[in-house]
Amino acid sequence: MATAVETLEKLERRITITVPMADVQAEVEKRLKIRARTVKAPGFRPGKVPMKMVAAQYGYQVESEVLNDKVGRAFSDAASENNLRVAGYPKIEPKTGADNPDGTIVFDATFEIYPEVTIGDLAQAEVEKTKAEVSNAEIDKTIEILRKQRVHYHVKGEQGAHGDGGADQSAKNGDRVTIDFVGKIDGVEFQGGKAEDYAFVLGEGRMLPEFEAATVGLKVGESKTFTLAFPEDYHGKDVAGKTAEFTVTLKKLEWAHLPEVDAEFAKSLGIPDGDLQKMRDDIKQNLEREVGNRVKAKTKDSVMDALINVTQLDVPKALVDQDTQRLVEMTRQDMAQRGMNVKDMPFPPELFTTQAERRVRLGLILAEVVKSNNLQAKPEQIKAQVEEFAQSYEDPQQVIKYYFSDRNRLAEVEALVLEENVVNYVLGKAKVTEKPVPFDELMGNNAAA
Repeated sequence: MATAVETLEKLERRITITVPMADVQAEVEKRLKIRARTVKAPGFRPGKVPMKMVAAQYGYQVESEVLNDKVGRAFSDAASENNLRVAGYPKIEPKTGADNPDGTIVFDATFEIYPEVTIGDLAQAEVEKTKAEVSNAEIDKTIEILRKQRVHYHVKGEQGAHGDGGADQSAKNGDRVTIDFVGKIDGVEFQGGKAEDYAFVLGEGRMLPEFEAATVGLKVGESKTFTLAFPEDYHGKDVAGKTAEFTVTLKKLEWAHLPEVDAEFAKSLGIPDGDLQKMRDDIKQNLEREVGNRVKAKTKDSVMDALINVTQLDVPKALVDQDTQRLVEMTRQDMAQRGMNVKDMPFPPELFTTQAERRVRLGLILAEVVKSNNLQAKPEQIKAQVEEFAQSYEDPQQVIKYYFSDRNRLAEVEALVLEENVVNYVLGKAKVTEKPVPFDELMGNNAAA
């Protein structure tokens, strides 16, 4: 039996549940008799163990199971009778006091409910629709990046199929150098300040600027001594903020040879006949696909911000807590897969709370927009989305089979389609401003990633 629903604050509610002890005892005895049929004990055949011994061994456990079942059923019935959409799990605690009816056990169930979600006036919402284009300049830049990814090195001064690197035999940016170096602080070598046959490419920023500047201009066999002031926030705590004296000796100097943009280069990019125009078309298609995905993502973010701005609602703390724990676990697993030791690594939940709150809020809003406007993902939309994914792979049919063979994978695609339906719906209602974004800014200066 449950009492009326009490409103505590905002979304928090409480129901008092009363369970007659006679009902509990009757159910306990019933379950113990069933269990007694198979209980084993020294000196007794199976099923012949005295009930007193069965009750002594299993009575507390069975009573807890019965109470949990009866309280859970009573709570579920009360929530259903009162048309309550319970968010998360209720907190159920025994209630003590002189006013508890004799022969009963009383519990308080405290819980949250889902909020009423009312979407504001979308006609007043402001949304930025991102635009970006792929021009010949972007294709040329991508080709240059692809060339650099296929760079190989030759020793300067040694004649080869690609030449000898030119008359200048000194190190310059773009060259790969192999050096020995030793560093001292107050005349004493320090740990990590010495290396032999250390190779790096000048100009890539792998070394501190002073180190690279001292190496530029050296010829094989030459040495140079210079001072280097380590930054205060340098990762090596023993040397952070200190000034060291380094001596660097150039042992090997290699110049970079980039492949020519020819048929062989095109073939290396998967163009069987080496046609350069096909190569450019293929690069353009890939760039346009990536640009399209990023443009959609930015526009979607703007739409989601607009929905949040026009919709006021209280968010159930229980759902935020659940999503926070989900994000913590996802982060832990991701770091473990990257090879990090997460066993003793702290993951403070508060670091994820803001993100979790936004995710829950958006989930509630999106559910309401979809339900109110019949924006559910249609089978043909899901199929089209899977086919679009598949186009960027060598064997599209294998990818399509991969998705349609697993309900969970299809559910992920369905969620993406549903979000796109919401985005298109909002774009049709809101005040939309087109925002051109430069290619490099959109791609994060990583066009060939």
